[in-house]
Amino acid sequence: YILTQYKFNQLLHLLRGSMAKNRLKKNSILNFVAVAILTVIGIVLSVCSFRIPFTSTTYNGFANSISLGLDLAGGISVVYDCSLSPDSNTNDLDAAIDATVARLESVIGGEYSEAVITRQGSTGIRIEVPSVTDSDEIFGLIGDPTPLYMTLEENGEAYITGADISNVYVSYQDSQYGVVINFTDEGRTKFSNLTNDAANGSQNIYLYLGEVSEENLWNTLTCDQRITSGSTFISSGGDSAWTYDDAEEYSLKIMSGTFNVTLDLKESSVISATLGTEALKYVIIGGAVGLFLIFLIMWLRYGDFGFLASFALIIYIVLMLFFLQAISFVQLTLPGLAGIVLSIGMAVDGAVIIFEKVREDYRSGKKIPMACKNGFKRAFWPIFDSNITTIFTSLILYILGTSSIQGFAITLLIGIVLSMFMNLVILRFFVKWYLPFNSVKAKPLHLPKQLKPVKEDETPVVEVVAEGGATND
Repeated sequence: YILTQYKFNQLLHLLRGSMAKNRLKKNSILNFVAVAILTVIGIVLSVCSFRIPFTSTTYNGFANSISLGLDLAGGISVVYDCSLSPDSNTNDLDAAIDATVARLESVIGGEYSEAVITRQGSTGIRIEVPSVTDSDEIFGLIGDPTPLYMTLEENGEAYITGADISNVYVSYQDSQYGVVINFTDEGRTKFSNLTNDAANGSQNIYLYLGEVSEENLWNTLTCDQRITSGSTFISSGGDSAWTYDDAEEYSLKIMSGTFNVTLDLKESSVISATLGTEALKYVIIGGAVGLFLIFLIMWLRYGDFGFLASFALIIYIVLMLFFLQAISFVQLTLPGLAGIVLSIGMAVDGAVIIFEKVREDYRSGKKIPMACKNGFKRAFWPIFDSNITTIFTSLILYILGTSSIQGFAITLLIGIVLSMFMNLVILRFFVKWYLPFNSVKAKPLHLPKQLKPVKEDETPVVEVVAEGGATND
């Protein structure tokens, strides 16, 4: 009876273990199928363009929606040399140039979101606008700086100059287009005093675009009360109302007159997209060949684990394309492509570190599940340390570097963060889902020969890969 009861319990134990393994296999299959479907959808969304059903909108795909830099898309490159303007409210040229860069970003960035405005050297400003071939469009936006002056008397002393203005933009109020002028803190006080004096005097405020003279009188405002809001709306004031284009022209003129520096054109060039297009084509071809070789080498070295790493790398590339087009300030350049290639190499390197740790543990006598668990655990800090160092380096390059270095730094930063996610999260789940199908056979995983026998007291197979403590022999 005791022998029979023992055999029955042993049979029941094996049956429960078998059911647990079958349940794990079923869950693993469902997980792999779900991830594969999502990956296929991601690939389609990345590279395909199509019209969205029942709409007139065309979807261009992640890859086609990535903002391209000047070296890939072609465009205009303009360099200005800066000096303090007569009306500047500061004697600090560095601060004035920084303020001018910010205002140029407002003026040009409003029309060309892909424009890049950066400092060059100690006194220069570089403006790069991709996909534009007519430099007159850029010069038209910057305009011939036309400072705005406000006086209390006709041809009198200026109370307010362009240095007192913080922003100018087109607005539609009282059924007409006009421009809204926002003042700085100092300008707000000056404007408040100006409107107070006008309300208690002639009730007129004279606006000049350019030097205060009769021919530059632009508009006359009627003011019967003090204005303390720090902004004002100005319309045509004549018989003919402004159109939107008229208001925009005046807003750009006024805004360009608020620069604290004088812009002297030093260099202007039109860059062809031919070189960038050819380079991009060869990078794509080289990348495809490189990925194929990576997949092949990973399989030859690590067997089924190599397939899992290749699958994770495909997901990594889809996520990379998504974030490159989703993050608005990312602009892909040739140095940026180098950052992508380097980050892919580091992603593969992370997978190699993990699997080599697994091979070491298996060679020392561990079972496959325990070797996998220890492999990820031992590989975490080497991967984390190297990637964190690269992340800090990328941040420093992005903060301190020029536009081309920034393009390299931002793609490298995105790639490194995604590579950590790929190796420490995605690949870990893939290995966990794989083990219910093979937790004892070393040949499909190309594992080395063990140097000593497997320990008998190691954690059971299913207990490592399953939750709930189910066991088998």
